[in-house]
Amino acid sequence: MHSRRDLFYLAGGIAAGTAHGQNPVNAEPLQYPQIGILLATTFTTGTLEERLDGAKACGLACVQMSMACANLPEMPDQIPAELPERMRREASARGIAIASMTGTFNMCHPDAEHRRTGLRRLRVLAEACRQLGTSAIHVCTGTRDANSMWRYHPDNASPESWRDMTACIREATDIARQANVILAFEPEMSNVVDSAAKARRLLDEIGSSHLKVTIDPANLFHSGDLPRMKEILDEAFALLGRDIVLAHAKDLDRDGEAGHKPAGQGVLDYDRYVSLLRKYEFKGPLLLHGLSVAQVPGCLAFLRAKLARPVRPPA
Repeated sequence: MHSRRDLFYLAGGIAAGTAHGQNPVNAEPLQYPQIGILLATTFTTGTLEERLDGAKACGLACVQMSMACANLPEMPDQIPAELPERMRREASARGIAIASMTGTFNMCHPDAEHRRTGLRRLRVLAEACRQLGTSAIHVCTGTRDANSMWRYHPDNASPESWRDMTACIREATDIARQANVILAFEPEMSNVVDSAAKARRLLDEIGSSHLKVTIDPANLFHSGDLPRMKEILDEAFALLGRDIVLAHAKDLDRDGEAGHKPAGQGVLDYDRYVSLLRKYEFKGPLLLHGLSVAQVPGCLAFLRAKLARPVRPPA
């Protein structure tokens, strides 16, 4: 019996193999994790095809796709019928797999109507995933800040915020179940779920195989936490490791806020991060994030060097 996590990886592996022109039955085993990128946040201009050309030129294996890459809103009210297949076809023609879709909206917005609108748009995106060739949507748990879902608000820690966020996540997870996709939320210090412990609590409360985790270690360090880096990384994987389906690769140079540095240009212990991904048998994509086009080659070389090192279990 395969778990939903196993089936997600199997589907992703087949998609990646097909994107590279391989017969999925006879293909050589893929090397994990595959290195990709959040396409819209680095390749910020041009047509869909031009952005994918840029990713191909950098040697990236996969992308987290956004509807913004087709010059639509990131969470559109409707998606043109031909667009999902076009996205899949154009990515595949360049040997690139669509590993996930961006589906973030503020799930803890103080205005309930804002949350309902986000859920409606999430359904539109989820129902397009089969044609897109992906089964994962990256989401966030949001914040009480009404203007930015990435800005901390002091009410994030209130029982009312947790109540509203979990109610929204529950509805979103049911949408994912109906569309047969997985939502991957990210514990992020500016959001309501701002730690691995709260992420574990959310997973346990929702109790669905359609809700999993995106891990971005650069977003886990509250003020004063950097000296405890090993402990915080180990705890995050101990609590969440078996539920992680997407991994981000960026960096930080200080604690107290989300990391904004490109991978390898800060203080994140990437040797430990990679060893923990391996310890917990992560087979999803490792997605570059928070960098310019000019920074991609250096960050890609940095990650490849880390992944090429012999496997050493975390001490």
